[in-house]
Amino acid sequence: MKIEIKKIESNEHSLMEGMLDVFAEAFEDSESYSSKRPTPQYMVRLLKSESFVGLVAVQEGQVIGALAAYELMKFEQERSEFYIYDLAVLEKNRRAGVATKLIFALKPIAASRGAKVIFVQADYGDDPAHSIPNSDTVKTFCISTYLRSIPTSNAWLSADRSAARDDRQTVVPTSGEWQALRPIGRQLG
Repeated sequence: MKIEIKKIESNEHSLMEGMLDVFAEAFEDSESYSSKRPTPQYMVRLLKSESFVGLVAVQEGQVIGALAAYELMKFEQERSEFYIYDLAVLEKNRRAGVATKLIFALKPIAASRGAKVIFVQADYGDDPAHSIPNSDTVKTFCISTYLRSIPTSNAWLSADRSAARDDRQTVVPTSGEWQALRPIGRQLG
């Protein structure tokens, strides 16, 4: 069955809804992706912006995969980098190259805006994300990060680190742990 990759345009609300549905199902997070969906006016504004790119993989009229990326304009030179914020494929459609097709569809968009790099965030152990091939025009880097949780109090700022360690919703790495856990960017390909 043919898979078509489409860039979501500002008037394609059903594709944007399909994107949100894919993320909700694939990430098992309907709270984030379904409970307070943006208004149509907000979606139009987002999709018309130059900083956001939404791509979907469509098969037989159904959205089966989605990619949400942001253009990050750089300050040190007139260039951009792209950051893939979310990338997902419905479970029944995985391991068929859908995610790779979505990323390859982003590359010419990124190149047309002067970007030379696309960053993909992936968890450790996400081998498919760590094996995304490069193209001649845009290099893809995989960033693996490790964050245990977001601090819920300011105790982690104090000299008394034991207060932060007692906060069961927060585990703050020591400086040695941060050194070991710092984001790792490696070129793929």
